Amino acid sequence: MREPSADRVDYDRLYREQRQRVLRLCRLLLSDPEEAEEVAQEVFVRAFRRWGAEGAPESWPKWLARVAVNACRDRYRSAWWRLWRGRSRELSEGDGIGTTETPDQELIKRERWERAWQRFQKLSRRQQEIFVLRHLEGWSTEEVSEVLGVTTGAVKQHLFRAVCRLREAIEN
Repeated sequence: MREPSADRVDYDRLYREQRQRVLRLCRLLLSDPEEAEEVAQEVFVRAFRRWGAEGAPESWPKWLARVAVNACRDRYRSAWWRLWRGRSRELSEGDGIGTTETPDQELIKRERWERAWQRFQKLSRRQQEIFVLRHLEGWSTEEVSEVLGVTTGAVKQHLFRAVCRLREAIEN
């Protein structure tokens, strides 16, 4: 058994290394920065409770992503969340849109980004989850299939539809 102080240091390192990734995942699935922050904190509270317990996950990053997706689903499904869904804040430059060399290029990039973001928000919840896990988290089709409990064929189908819709938004 490890010393308590070693456990604390390891958990702190896990939190520092994974917090931004979990927060980004929650932000993309919930479209609300405040809600995403709350859900990300809930995920790490669950991780803290699970830390050091028997049956701790082999891969903490995958476990955290699975818990985050499920927590976002729970939040999205809850009755009070439906009241707040319409107040989603638009993404700002600090949310991942970089600057380019010229104002014209920056404007074009921003317009494409906004179209893609609006289209992403219109994707089904399953398509959003699959797209985020596959393309942003870099998981394999099999890993996404296992975590979400769907067949690999379903993952591929949802992913294809999501990519086509996002591509349309960017190209138009």
